[in-house]
Amino acid sequence: MEHDLSPATLAELRRPRSYPAVSVLTPTHRREPDNAQDRVRLRNAVAEAKKQLETDPAVTRERRADVERQLDEALAEVDLTYAEDGLLIFAAPGEHQVWSLGRSVPERVVLSDTFLTRNLVSANAAGSPFWVLSVSADRMTLWSGGGGRVAEARTGGFPLTRDLTENFDAERQERTGDAPSTFRDERTRRFLREADAALGAVLRARPRPLYVTGEPGALAVLDECGGVARHAVHVPHGGLAHATPEAVRRALQPVLRARAREETDAVTRELEAARGRKEFAAGVDELWRSAREGRVRLLVVEENYRVTVRDDAGDHLIPAAGGDLDAREDIVDEIVEQCLETGAEVRFVPDGTLGEEQRIAAVLRY
Repeated sequence: MEHDLSPATLAELRRPRSYPAVSVLTPTHRREPDNAQDRVRLRNAVAEAKKQLETDPAVTRERRADVERQLDEALAEVDLTYAEDGLLIFAAPGEHQVWSLGRSVPERVVLSDTFLTRNLVSANAAGSPFWVLSVSADRMTLWSGGGGRVAEARTGGFPLTRDLTENFDAERQERTGDAPSTFRDERTRRFLREADAALGAVLRARPRPLYVTGEPGALAVLDECGGVARHAVHVPHGGLAHATPEAVRRALQPVLRARAREETDAVTRELEAARGRKEFAAGVDELWRSAREGRVRLLVVEENYRVTVRDDAGDHLIPAAGGDLDAREDIVDEIVEQCLETGAEVRFVPDGTLGEEQRIAAVLRY
């Protein structure tokens, strides 16, 4: 199952397909007893997709068979042992993908000439993705984090490794953190510079906050070498270049929590300042209009905010019941994607942060 959404991947997902491009969305659960229903709900959702394919006169028999085969293959790839909060299956003639999301999605089947990506984009933004570079004398490991998970990122040439057996004994000792001065060795410094250059290419393609872990001596020399890693948040914790993703996640947790608190405080101050400048907007009705007009500079959404609406009352959205066939079940995610499309910054904050701002607010460009 896919987790990591890059700009290039998103662009590929958004390109038009030969009809039908099928999107199957279903909520999933991380823990018992709620996850007992996930397998049945997923199979029912795929069955509904096949039913829509069969009854759609625009779908030829050949294409229906192709897409049904893609749906079956996608279903076979799903491992609900590692389920998160939502699951997306994309299937079209000759292709399929499965995405696990750390954010709930509505139960939905859509046939179109493009895949439904707004929930994927919203989940990626809410997950606050980041990079972690773990430094040691013989290995530089890049980790991709976000949404409560960390995974090794095999991109940009990472992991970078070298054989220490050609070097002196002290450098072998450094692998356990016993000799941080070893990083003064010119060959090790060159290794650090190579990692920094490779990291710069990754960040240019996929900008994210960066954390660097390693022994204090390694981090000090990395600073001296300059480059992109110099401006990262340094976490003095050795041994993570050879560690498990779970060990990296645990080591980063205190730093990430502190940063999240600081960012939430900064966002609320910015909203308050915008109110004084009359550049403030709140509520899905007002923000849906502002997003479509490209007026939003900063969108702030409480993490678990969902609301179902209808837009058949002129220029205003009105509340709607779940299951209403004409309702927009994911209007918040639509607003998020529209804002990202127009270059706005999107920030998710803990529930209860916005309160009187109706759980969604923005700083406007004009």
